[in-house]
Amino acid sequence: MPKMTFIVQSGERVEIDAPEGLSLLEIARQYDIDIEGACEGSLACSTCHVIVDAEDFERLEDPSEDEEDMLDLAFGLTRTSRLGCQILLTEELDGLTVTLPHETRNMLFE
Repeated sequence: MPKMTFIVQSGERVEIDAPEGLSLLEIARQYDIDIEGACEGSLACSTCHVIVDAEDFERLEDPSEDEEDMLDLAFGLTRTSRLGCQILLTEELDGLTVTLPHETRNMLFE
């Protein structure tokens, strides 16, 4: 089972053994990590925005054009930003570290 780390808004590192094949959004919810995911992972918002550790970013598959469009709406976008609903955890991503931004932008409530 791959290991991964979420760095939550408080700065705390939450290290978990995560099931392979689930998205980071699903894993976060399974382990009570505070991530919004307003669209339930349907690629219709940017509230599951995560910042991937720079060393891990190159291991990810390239984002789709749809993901890039949604990322444009994310609060605090960085070079290594991705949507948690679009990253599926695999053995190849063992040791992945992502940081949750301090804020999200939910277009449904603006």
